[in-house]
Amino acid sequence: MESQEMRVDGNAGSTIGYSPNSYGEWQDQPGLKEPPLKLYGDGDRWNFREDDSDYYTQPGKLFRLMNAKQKKALFENTARAMGDAPKDIKVRHIKNCLKADPAYGKGIAEAMGIPLEEAS
Repeated sequence: MESQEMRVDGNAGSTIGYSPNSYGEWQDQPGLKEPPLKLYGDGDRWNFREDDSDYYTQPGKLFRLMNAKQKKALFENTARAMGDAPKDIKVRHIKNCLKADPAYGKGIAEAMGIPLEEAS
């Protein structure tokens, strides 16, 4: 059996590992982009946002299919999962849920203990 090396530098520690994010970490580095590859029109990069600007209809429809027990579980699980997230992130999530369905946003706000007025 041969030995394998492992990463010991902290692997970026607790920094946020996705982009875009609210903290300005992991910003685009144009100098490190791959060479252009002609794919769509005049651009060299596919932007999934170009053909999908409606992020709220589908989750709203799914929410409205849920029964009361499922909605309660959704609210409680979301609040628990967002536990220590900064309040501004929680409020942003409530705003997004409100766009999908007002009852969805209201339920999430209540589960998080954040007055709905703060997200309106």
